[in-house]
Amino acid sequence: MPVIAEIGHYALWLALALAVVQFFSGIWGAHRTDGRLMQVGHRATVLQMLMMLLAFGCLAWSFVHHDFSLRNVAANSNRLLPLPYRIAATWGSHEGSMLLWALMLSVWTGAVAGFGRTLGMQVRSRVLGVLGFVSMGFLLFLLTTSNPFERELPAPADGRDLNPLLQDPGMVLHPPMLYLGYVGFSVAFAFAIAAMLGGRVDAAWTRWARPWTIAAWCFLTLGITLGSWWAYYELGWGGWWFWDPVENASFMPWLVGTALMHSLIVTELRGTFRNWTLLLAIAAFSLSLVGTFIVRSGVLTSVHAFATDPARGVFILAFLVVVIGGSLVLYAWRAPKLAAGNAPAVFSVSSRESLLLANNLLLVVACAAIFLGTMYPMLLDTLQLGKISVGAPYFEAVFVPLMAPAIFLMGIGPVARWRNAPVPDLFRRLRWALGVSVISTVLVAVMSGRFSATRLAPPAEGGAGFGGAVVFAVGAFIGFWAIASALALLAERLWPAGRAGQMQGNQAPARQPQQGADTQPSPERALQGNQVQPMQQVQTRRTLAERAHALPAAFWGMLVAHIGVGVFIIGVAGVTTLEREADEALAPGQSMQLGDYEFRLQDIREVPGPNYLAIQGKVEVRHDGAFFTLLHPEKRAYTGRMGMGQTEAAIETRLTGDVYVALGEKLPDGRWTMLVWIKPFVDWIWGGCVLMALGGFMAMCDKRYRRRVHEKRRGAGER
Repeated sequence: MPVIAEIGHYALWLALALAVVQFFSGIWGAHRTDGRLMQVGHRATVLQMLMMLLAFGCLAWSFVHHDFSLRNVAANSNRLLPLPYRIAATWGSHEGSMLLWALMLSVWTGAVAGFGRTLGMQVRSRVLGVLGFVSMGFLLFLLTTSNPFERELPAPADGRDLNPLLQDPGMVLHPPMLYLGYVGFSVAFAFAIAAMLGGRVDAAWTRWARPWTIAAWCFLTLGITLGSWWAYYELGWGGWWFWDPVENASFMPWLVGTALMHSLIVTELRGTFRNWTLLLAIAAFSLSLVGTFIVRSGVLTSVHAFATDPARGVFILAFLVVVIGGSLVLYAWRAPKLAAGNAPAVFSVSSRESLLLANNLLLVVACAAIFLGTMYPMLLDTLQLGKISVGAPYFEAVFVPLMAPAIFLMGIGPVARWRNAPVPDLFRRLRWALGVSVISTVLVAVMSGRFSATRLAPPAEGGAGFGGAVVFAVGAFIGFWAIASALALLAERLWPAGRAGQMQGNQAPARQPQQGADTQPSPERALQGNQVQPMQQVQTRRTLAERAHALPAAFWGMLVAHIGVGVFIIGVAGVTTLEREADEALAPGQSMQLGDYEFRLQDIREVPGPNYLAIQGKVEVRHDGAFFTLLHPEKRAYTGRMGMGQTEAAIETRLTGDVYVALGEKLPDGRWTMLVWIKPFVDWIWGGCVLMALGGFMAMCDKRYRRRVHEKRRGAGER
């Protein structure tokens, strides 16, 4: 068994050497236009990925086979730990999670090498070279401060066990998905650096960069969603978002990544926002690195934080300075040259360009506000100016007013015309969506009892007050607006008769092709502004199914993602304002009431698990006097970790919401504290997020991203 660990350790050193080769051969080969040297960089990329897979496999093997001579295994596993969690323990520690990060980076890099054949050789070499430099930094960090193969001799007979919070299916999937998103933005970053080195940003460059950006955004969306869902049912607090520093660390690159995806659209179709798009690509990955610094340096306290070694924090901070500082210096040097020679963009305040720019700015300002609230306490502490805590009230007071107009504009943007969109025309085309949103909000409010006398009562009398009712109404309206406006756009595309002029104005105006851009006509181009009138004539003769099939995958992806945003907002508005909770001490046979629900504690018993002993409650739930469900909340004591306890909530999920029950502590008189929540629409939050990610994956499948570009038309680095 020790031999396996040594193989993994040597594989990391080989991966570092290959990353160095990848970096220098990629950048220098592209600079010298040396095909053989660029090919060396390509092969080094593939070999580096194989070495990382070997190293990760060796560590996983050590966990599965109880190699407690490794300090990492001894601290995060034991012989009673079930096999799925022994595998998940591979990334359950600081060292293992950093190895997972480096592995994901090598996989993304290998994907660019394998699927980037539509790129020019110089472009691909520059991208791989930049990714090789990032890999060098993380592999050095692993080998010098966070070696997952460090020995502990003599080896203990058994390990300490994995943290009970991590012994959950959600945590098996959450870190890999999150890291796929985090690290995925390194590809967009590498494309931005390659574009600045090559001196060209055009439509071809955006078609290369956009699917990689969308993929990273989708994985990050799923990672954040899984983390929120895990916290909801596992921590026993009944919350789905806590504005924890590490939650914020993953949310900030998501916000900037969202802005980047939409900015790439304008750069591709209108040739504007080029430097802004490059800056967003740099910022998205930079914020991912900042998140790594927050979690791995120990500078902030969090339920997610691992590391407290100062050397780790210093290393990551130095790497941050090199990567972020170097990329910003390059941006300051090359951005003016990239903008030189481009005609200034001309568009009205109500055009699609303006709406997308406004949305971008709102997303970036929201990200900056979260960054300030997350980092300000750390800065004060570092300067010895005192300790403060910035919590949910600050974030909600700043974030919600910024996102409400952003989501409202999201409904208008796809319908607006490029360059000039008269406001009366927008109102006429969206009037039924506006009406549907208002009617839907009123119906949901009435059906939920949001405006009943009981719910309008002040908080002291058990209600949420008039303010809570207004918050629910506004939130529900914005959610329904996002859905209805997306459906209005779909209706325009499926029933285009009589709106040729509208369609002409709604698409990107024809513009002069850029040097290096792909000007080959295609069905997608027809939908984006070229050959609009012929396409209009064809569409009027097609059946409904044919018109739907003719729409590009990017359009369907946008539609599904925007509907997902609406579903998410409705869920947030519902659970935030309609939620009810209560706690009471009950003995077996006693019951408590919460609204129309009755909770009866029927029994308490011991239930043994594979590596824990659980105290399980049997709770009968009735709604309006009729049987609703039977729930079994638990309190677990794990055999490892000195008998560390863990609350396991019991949840009944329905379309309209959850009934949530958690078992508290046993009181001296033999009664048990029981906490119950009624959470309307809470599952719509995660359902909406899944729809967003699904929409992103659909957009990735658009055929124009798979089309080969002729060598002479390749941009972003071609000279």
